[in-house]
Amino acid sequence: MKIMKKVLVAMSGGVDSSVAAAFLKEEGYAVIGVTMKIWDGEAFRGEIRRHGCYGPGAERDIEDARRVAEILGIPFHVLDLKREYKSQVLDYLCHEYLLGRTPNPCIRCNRWVKFDALGKRARDSGIEFDCIATGHYARVEYDESRRRYLLKKAKDLRKDQSYFLFSLSQEQLGRALFPVGNYTKEEVRKIASNFELGVNYKSESQDFLAGDYSFLAKAVVQPGPILDRQGNVLGQHQGIPFYTIGQRRRLGISAKEPLYVTDIDPEKNAIIVGNKGELYRDELIASELNWIVEKPTRPIKSRVRIRYLHKEAEATIVPLDENRVHIKFQEPQMAISPGQAVVFYDDEVVMGGGTIESTQR
Repeated sequence: MKIMKKVLVAMSGGVDSSVAAAFLKEEGYAVIGVTMKIWDGEAFRGEIRRHGCYGPGAERDIEDARRVAEILGIPFHVLDLKREYKSQVLDYLCHEYLLGRTPNPCIRCNRWVKFDALGKRARDSGIEFDCIATGHYARVEYDESRRRYLLKKAKDLRKDQSYFLFSLSQEQLGRALFPVGNYTKEEVRKIASNFELGVNYKSESQDFLAGDYSFLAKAVVQPGPILDRQGNVLGQHQGIPFYTIGQRRRLGISAKEPLYVTDIDPEKNAIIVGNKGELYRDELIASELNWIVEKPTRPIKSRVRIRYLHKEAEATIVPLDENRVHIKFQEPQMAISPGQAVVFYDDEVVMGGGTIESTQR
């Protein structure tokens, strides 16, 4: 008698995770739908035009996920992970922004909440499962020769989300399923329509509400000077957490040529601005590394992505110590931002990645 594998599907109420659940049920898995309750209900600053996984709209998404689970005839649970999300994501964001860095909440959430705390909370609630599935556009395969699980890009490169998953461990990849990774977004919407899930035309939400800083409400944020490269004061900023490398808008400075944020100096509480050419750097140091393939012991060539929508660039990766590498690009790259993730690729395979610590000209 064939024993069905039990799969915990993290359902967001959107089309991708809904189709993932439908696929797995059709393939004979024992599917259990779960949705994480992570928003604490605190008010957001300003007007929110699009809702994300955290914030206003979360309750509607939970009900959409519940309705899809009813249509599919699968068990459904809402698991309260507000405390874990605050400690692992929101507190981390606050700390990083106050240091003048640009953190990525989705990467942090995937590693410590979605593929870690969610499973622990499910088991504590008496829910047994073998694998965790999500609606991410990525693929995972086991390589017999390497005896390792490999993370690969999605079939639809326009929607590929492997960048956000580079920090998953071998244990996490070994129990991860990405059912929509072999399909295009258009195909997934059509399949949702065929299953009559009612979410095929639902607009995509942002993974996190960029531009909202409510999680900084209890932090001490001080205004400070906006400086040019020579140290001249050009204006005043509202607090370094509200600025990022490459930013041009909302600087409040009149100049003959466009000015961009080129550096952030948390020790001086200063924003440094310059022309577009000053944004380009050809070296960086990365730490907090996670290697999905074998950890290199000598310099290697790779294609490197310094942010999600960045075009991969040829670079040489040189190991410095156990948890740091030096990356030298063939061509200078624009707006390399400390705190962002840098991910290494070998064609369609994610080799690994880390956090950008500093840049060099």
